Amino acid sequence: MRICVPIHSFEPGGVERVGLRLAERWQAAGHEVTVVLGRDRGPTRELMRAATPDLAYVTRPEPVSTAAWETPWLIWCLWRYLRRHPADAIFCAGNTYTIVCVMMKLLLGRRCPPVLVKISNDLVRPDLPAPVQAMYRVWLRIQGRLLDRFVALAEPMLPQLVDELAIAPDRATAIPDPALRDDEMATSAVPPPPRGEGRHFLAVARLNRQKNLPLLVDAFAGIAAPSDRLTIAGEGPERARIERHIAALGLGPQVEMLGHVADVRPLLDACHSLVLSSDYEGVPAVVTEALAAGRPIATTDCCASMGWLLHHGEFGALAPVGHAGALGAAMERAAAMTPPVEAMRAIAASFTLAKAVPSYLAAMQALVDPVAAHRADTPDNRSDRTAPC
Repeated sequence: MRICVPIHSFEPGGVERVGLRLAERWQAAGHEVTVVLGRDRGPTRELMRAATPDLAYVTRPEPVSTAAWETPWLIWCLWRYLRRHPADAIFCAGNTYTIVCVMMKLLLGRRCPPVLVKISNDLVRPDLPAPVQAMYRVWLRIQGRLLDRFVALAEPMLPQLVDELAIAPDRATAIPDPALRDDEMATSAVPPPPRGEGRHFLAVARLNRQKNLPLLVDAFAGIAAPSDRLTIAGEGPERARIERHIAALGLGPQVEMLGHVADVRPLLDACHSLVLSSDYEGVPAVVTEALAAGRPIATTDCCASMGWLLHHGEFGALAPVGHAGALGAAMERAAAMTPPVEAMRAIAASFTLAKAVPSYLAAMQALVDPVAAHRADTPDNRSDRTAPC
């Protein structure tokens, strides 16, 4: 297949990282994959280019910096590319790219390739004002009408996709989000650090409003003993606001902001608990990384899958979204836990590239050649079937 993957840039982000890892594997499996880049720049450019050496990247020179209007620019770049270069399928790596793909459907009409959409965030948005929520639900229905097939990041997300997008159940499938490389699962869990020197909490997130890191700082302020520490790894537009909030609470000596970190596993090994303070999520990659590392998780109940990921409290503690006191209490419970590490790693093992790659290829192949896909799914052909490559 000829697969096209639109990506804004090499700014840090789990959606882009996972999308490019998948694209590299599809290329290695013999498919022709092209990444259409809005901007060939960003902090992770050299890292991702080195990790995906066989991918074809296509971009256009920016007339001026397009960072402030990256979506219209990517729409323009992708439209120009698809007009000149045929593709069999478009892979939409996350919710942020659905507007780009909807515009391709409107601009190209029947010439637009079928679109496979990975739903990377929760579709229920209680954080939005009521009038905006109403418009957002209309937007979801537009996506469900115009785009072709949707992927949930875990089984508990499927009912939400069907309801919010108003689609038939056979247009959605669940493929565990491939947040982990195969070698990351091969790394053994290590014991947590001693608790006698204080508790060490870790947050790994892009510094934007969705992650609600000021709430995390408030939660930490409510429970922190003098020897406790909070490390925040990530970069983004909210950094200055978060730093001001830390300073206003007098937490500077206890809170460290590391910026973007390429490999978070050493940070997980050095902490007592991962903390997530988001208002909404899909299946956060860092949660599956924490499961692989055997670290308990304190998190807001920010997605349909979170209770399932925590094995209903066995792997961590949940708090209501937006409640600093409850999140602080969850942090205390998680940091005191001794969770079943092997059971955690068994859940994490579902979220690897090796398991996701053939499933995504099968889903795209079904869009490209639905007759063959239907034939492959007949009872006589189901046993011992492998995904098309």
